[in-house]
Amino acid sequence: MDMEPFTAGLISLEDAQQKMLQQLTPISDCLSVSLFEAAGRITAKPISSPLDVPPFDNSAMDGYAVRLHDVAADRLLPVAGKAFAGAPFNGVWPEGSVIRIMTGAPVPAGCDAVVMQEQTEQRDGGIVITAEVRNGQNIRRIGEDIQAGKQVLDAGVRLGAAELPLLASLGIAEVSVLRKLRVAIFSTGDELQAVGQPLAEGQIYDTNRFTVSLMLKKLACEVIDLGVIADDPEALRQAFSEADRQADVVISTGGVSVGEADFTKAMLEELGAITFWKLAIKPGKPFAFGRLANSWFCGLPGNPVSAAVTFYQLVQPLLATLTGQTTRIMPLRQRARASQRLKKSPGRLDFQRGILSRGEDGVLEVRSTGAQGSHVFSSFALADCFIVLDRERGDVEAGEWVEVEVFNNLLEG
Repeated sequence: MDMEPFTAGLISLEDAQQKMLQQLTPISDCLSVSLFEAAGRITAKPISSPLDVPPFDNSAMDGYAVRLHDVAADRLLPVAGKAFAGAPFNGVWPEGSVIRIMTGAPVPAGCDAVVMQEQTEQRDGGIVITAEVRNGQNIRRIGEDIQAGKQVLDAGVRLGAAELPLLASLGIAEVSVLRKLRVAIFSTGDELQAVGQPLAEGQIYDTNRFTVSLMLKKLACEVIDLGVIADDPEALRQAFSEADRQADVVISTGGVSVGEADFTKAMLEELGAITFWKLAIKPGKPFAFGRLANSWFCGLPGNPVSAAVTFYQLVQPLLATLTGQTTRIMPLRQRARASQRLKKSPGRLDFQRGILSRGEDGVLEVRSTGAQGSHVFSSFALADCFIVLDRERGDVEAGEWVEVEVFNNLLEG
């Protein structure tokens, strides 16, 4: 199928990601932070366990610690003592008796197995075991989960609700992490007004810079907000120079679409180099990537949805790569059945906003959030996924299969 003229020269998303990411070298500066301040940070080096987990043999059940040679059918076994988590049994354990033991308690010396209380009968003077007993049953052995010295996390791991409790369980109070990326942001356009200020005639709120700032903070970046820059070459030159002086990455919003790009493009050519300018995706065709003297530059489109999509699909992996993140960044794509007709013109990879559900037959289904215009940001508030429609694909009929990409925590609540 022939491309329409306005899409023929556009670079694919995959090519853009490859051209961008292959140029990057991760930062190496690191520091030690408290575990309580480490959420969202990236590990600077592998982390090994300083101890065995569990640190001692302990009971996996509430029940009775026994020695196998004491166990016999219908034999009455007196209870010689008790062992609790944090309060082990340290007394003399007489032959022919058992020790009452709770989950997590250290097993007493000589214990061969723990019999759960449901497999015993209470009798006057003790208990009778009512089930077969196997050597080692219901005992968690020292180091069974993690052995001292074993690596538990690699370098390049983003620390979150799964990783931090693991480190806490090992008694690790501080962790070496990479420093935060410094990201300078500004918007261009005389029509933009800061959120919270009254609008003059012809003005709109600068939601893009607000959105980008929120996403950068979720990614644990240090945000340098340079505000709104007027549509003036000298003002833009000063903004680029100031941002490049302070930041690892410079992100602008607006001023990169056809008819608006002259100032921004001229500044990039003057102060650095452009790698690519326009993408074969929808929304988000006018996305610029390049290099300044000291930093990388990403120019996001002015339309709010386009800015969010290009940030998610391009800036997010760029930032992760610069921080040395080795864990998976983008969510996996999966198949879903379209529950309604979806409009699509061939020529660009389309990221429509969708809502997932289960059909009556249990199959994953997706429907559109409604209007998909690049100015309709409410589509994100309603959505939980992207419906990813191939570049060459046309309209999708209800019942056809599509790919969906469930939002990661960058776009989740």
